[in-house]
Amino acid sequence: MAMKIRIGIIFGGSSREREISFAGGRTVYDNLNKAIFEPIPIFVDSFNNFVLLDWHFVYKGSIRDFYPPVEFIQDSPNMYQVYAESLGAMNNEQVSSMCASVGKQILSTDLHKVIDFAFLCLHGSNGEDGRLQGMLEWLDIPYSGSGILSSSLGMNKAIQKDMMVNANFSSPKYIRIKRNDWVQTKTREIILKEISNGFDDLCVVKPANQGSSIGVSIEKPSEKASLVRAIDKAFFIRHIDNVEWSSLDDKAKVSYVKSLCDIREGLGAPLYLEHAEKQILLHHPEQILEQLNSCLAAKSTHVVLKAKDSEQLVIIEDFIHGKEFSCIVIEDEKGNPIALPPTEIRKGKELFDYRSKYLPGLSRKITPIDLPAEQLNKIRVECERLFVELKFNVYARIDGFINDKGEVFLNDPNTTSGMMPSSFFFHQAVEIGLNPSQFITFIIRSSLSARMVDMMNSRVAEELMTQLDSTIVKLNSANSIKIKIAVIMGGYSSERHISIESGRNIFEKLASSEKYEPIPIFLTGNDQHFDIYQIPINILLKDNADDIKEKTLHHSEHPVVNEIRRTCAPLMLKYAGQNQLVVPHKINFNELADNVDAAFIALHGRPGEDGKIQQQLEAVGIPYNGSGIVSSQLTIDKFQTNEVLKQHGFQVAKHAIASKGDWLKDPKAFLQNITQQFEFPFIAKPIDDGCSSAVKKIHSEQELIAFTGLMFRDTEELPQQEAAFLKIKLKEEFPVKQAYLVEELIARKDADNFIEITGGMLSHVDDDGKMQWEVFQPSEALSEGDVLSLEEKFLAGQGQNITPARYSKDKSLDKKVSDEVRKELEQAAVVLGIEGYARIDAFVRIYKSKPAEVIFIEVNSLPGMTPATCIFHQTAINGYKPYDFIDSILDFGMKKQKMAVGAI
Repeated sequence: MAMKIRIGIIFGGSSREREISFAGGRTVYDNLNKAIFEPIPIFVDSFNNFVLLDWHFVYKGSIRDFYPPVEFIQDSPNMYQVYAESLGAMNNEQVSSMCASVGKQILSTDLHKVIDFAFLCLHGSNGEDGRLQGMLEWLDIPYSGSGILSSSLGMNKAIQKDMMVNANFSSPKYIRIKRNDWVQTKTREIILKEISNGFDDLCVVKPANQGSSIGVSIEKPSEKASLVRAIDKAFFIRHIDNVEWSSLDDKAKVSYVKSLCDIREGLGAPLYLEHAEKQILLHHPEQILEQLNSCLAAKSTHVVLKAKDSEQLVIIEDFIHGKEFSCIVIEDEKGNPIALPPTEIRKGKELFDYRSKYLPGLSRKITPIDLPAEQLNKIRVECERLFVELKFNVYARIDGFINDKGEVFLNDPNTTSGMMPSSFFFHQAVEIGLNPSQFITFIIRSSLSARMVDMMNSRVAEELMTQLDSTIVKLNSANSIKIKIAVIMGGYSSERHISIESGRNIFEKLASSEKYEPIPIFLTGNDQHFDIYQIPINILLKDNADDIKEKTLHHSEHPVVNEIRRTCAPLMLKYAGQNQLVVPHKINFNELADNVDAAFIALHGRPGEDGKIQQQLEAVGIPYNGSGIVSSQLTIDKFQTNEVLKQHGFQVAKHAIASKGDWLKDPKAFLQNITQQFEFPFIAKPIDDGCSSAVKKIHSEQELIAFTGLMFRDTEELPQQEAAFLKIKLKEEFPVKQAYLVEELIARKDADNFIEITGGMLSHVDDDGKMQWEVFQPSEALSEGDVLSLEEKFLAGQGQNITPARYSKDKSLDKKVSDEVRKELEQAAVVLGIEGYARIDAFVRIYKSKPAEVIFIEVNSLPGMTPATCIFHQTAINGYKPYDFIDSILDFGMKKQKMAVGAI
């Protein structure tokens, strides 16, 4: 077979969407067909340098986890997490040194030496606006997606609007606001009057050159104050005066600056601060906090903050009442546009913002949109027409609305798409039978065809396309026997959506390998009974567990989707080789045993980590990952786990059970019992749920009452008063339980350093059949709130984990503590009887003059395996790519089963 095609995955960048770009690049890196392609990670830093990234950094959860490198970050008393541009002015030597610490810096003119093709995962300016495309064409490097002209058109919403109106597309009423006009008082008043007179109900305020709903607001034109704030937000301007600033305590001021410097929801940094007719550029959040404290110390003072990465044009348009959708349009091999089944975005009244788009379970994506065939096809026809009108190539994502009258309004054509595992890009591709790996191969091939036209019959593009076509034919004709793995995911707990993300990640890693054939198995039910279903890939990639359950239990095929599949049948035959769109069907464990060689349990909480699934699998002889029945039954119960660890001399937080029976019997005595044992603040959390579900820091008796009321409620609905009081986020999962755990808040005390860690481990069987633990370097978990949130753990780009953990600046002490901590984690695993792999969370008190103290928080026998989880950061240090880690877990499970029956 010919040498593999080197695919340079270009990701990161300097835009506000860099974290989604980074996560998307990781998805492409993992899903490239390894039999055809060699993935080459090309990271673009904050200063638009190209870096051939060391592969293990690909698996960091956030860019800030590795760039800027730890040694370049100044001490931040308030634990601010920063990007490289917040370090201040840097010379070329310093930037080059930073690049060298994570990989090898590459001049653009040398890119052709390391890659054959550029797969573009960048978002925003310098990524999808035509500039990078132009550079690559100059260098004769074929690239994915649209060409120069269509990329520049796809980036600017204002130009798009004009072109769409001229081409007779339905358009809501809109106006454009220039930044220079908005910052002047006279013209601002004229603009506000024009909006008030020209728009009736609601209007949408959005920047002209941003994606991921960054800077977008929905406002009433008549409410002047909130409208002004919305337009300022879209221009990335913030006003704050002494009255507002002085109302905040020190902690709230730190939080304000953190929010202010968030590149997704705030202004980002660096930013300009204008005060007393002076303007200064501030890079670091600590500088910003210091200047705000100084400038706003006196009464009647006021400052204006403006992002350096600002916006010059804002669009105001009528809000369209109707169904919102997003549609991926691709080209077949003859260059004809094909609109895939449009997805409806159901989100209630809230804005479809960054959090709603990318955190599983917050919004619902229904594919295809729930409409009569005639209206669904009308959307597709309009999307295909716009694709041609804007001269797009290869693929595009086109968003819009359809109102009650059946009018289609297209409002956001994009020449690229987010490439998270559950993004529209893959979500719709599976409807025509292509899994992520196959769809990426199709996109590369289509891009080569487009570049042959754009790049004047580029010989490079032609040769690569010939090579790719030949390889695809050979692979389709080859016979291979693979190990069949049932990937079991879903469930019915508050962790079910994260389980789906873990399961999908496992499935995709195995599907792109040459060794395994994964089979998706969905579990649903309740505490009394559950069932398992084999599901097709199009259902596997539905947005969340609830959507998967609905499509599994009430399966039907939409006639329009069937028609699209018939149109795309040649593509499925070429890139998939077989129909993967089987009908979902319930199976039992005996039937499962007849069809698979092993199982990977990707469930979290109950069932999954409680021994029930393990019992079923052992009964039919299916090897599985993770701990056995007895250990699983123990570690699912946080109270009993703490008790066992305490009995064996390990440190745990003081803890107690709070039961619903005691609460109903005598609420006053219930509260008194807790408050006499524990000082405020303390931690309250479920006994048998993880993923930060309902973990709260309780500061007062009022908060304790609210938490108890939520935990012991009689319905699934959240009482709004208690939820608001505890600051429960919109659509945040909060389980109903019969008891919960109360824990003493673990404090620093007299330690020289105090950090929270999470440590992963993997077991092996040695030549004598004995189990040995490989304990990885733990990660230091940084939280912006009282406890680590769901977003910080699992939403790409949100949280920050430093791996390995920073115990001390003294290298000898750091190593000493690291060894102590890992030994302690291993001993705990042995005591608890854990097998296979695990993750243990703990706090560590570090002392210069005595051994470190490890205080255990939680043990996970089936850790989260989402793409952004930090266990992959840890395994990378030991040389494991995620697939290698998963392979090792499965290998141990199969060896353990063989040993149990005396086969080895």
